[in-house]
Amino acid sequence: MIEVRHLYKSFEDKDVLKDINAIFEEGITNLIIGQSGSGKTVLMKNIVGLFTPTSGEILYDNRDFVKMSKRERVMLRREMGMIFQSAALFDSMTVLENVMFPLDMFSDMNQSDRIKRAKFCLERVNLQGAEGKMPGEISGGMQKRVAIARAIALNPKYLFCDEPNSGLDPKTSLVIDELVHSITHEYKMTTIINTHDMNSVMGIGENIIFICDGDLEWQGNKDQIMTSTNERLNSFIFASDLFRKVKKVENEERR
Repeated sequence: MIEVRHLYKSFEDKDVLKDINAIFEEGITNLIIGQSGSGKTVLMKNIVGLFTPTSGEILYDNRDFVKMSKRERVMLRREMGMIFQSAALFDSMTVLENVMFPLDMFSDMNQSDRIKRAKFCLERVNLQGAEGKMPGEISGGMQKRVAIARAIALNPKYLFCDEPNSGLDPKTSLVIDELVHSITHEYKMTTIINTHDMNSVMGIGENIIFICDGDLEWQGNKDQIMTSTNERLNSFIFASDLFRKVKKVENEERR
């Protein structure tokens, strides 16, 4: 579990995050949503340590990340897995070598065990047989699956996904969502996903944080989001005709 308490982040005279309080539960998919410039990316970067909060606490299972020493932070980062907006694979490495990279850097396994672990992770994301391919030889969706395999190679307690469906078609996005969701439940990770993909929100949004102008405006799940009376949330969620129609149908069915 990750808990954020009274988190503030300012850049010069601008308050980007204002008194954020949120709990990201273990074993479910926690989503951070919001418009561009809302502060959701800044929140994610504070949680993973790329930014230092102006004030507040970030607790990893009651361990305050903000107050940790450099060495303690390094140790904690070994418990984290990251999936970036772009797959961020190494072009000069094979698929297998990409997945092995964190194992080579941080594990005490011998090479045989590292290879075995990397192959297991590739099988988990349904990429068995792709070990010898280069990133440029596989599709964007396959590259994202390699990134997921690499992210779980060290068996992390915490998984962070920054716009994991960026640049993918709807069908492939659904595959990635379901994969992240199933891995989260299987390994009981604390997964935080930064997204603006409303299909992801409605598909795997077990805990949703809506950030607006630096404030935590709303928190709930994918079912509650359809009945919310929060005007700012509704303005964001139902900006598309599709979701306006869905809400209209649901409201008529409840009458």
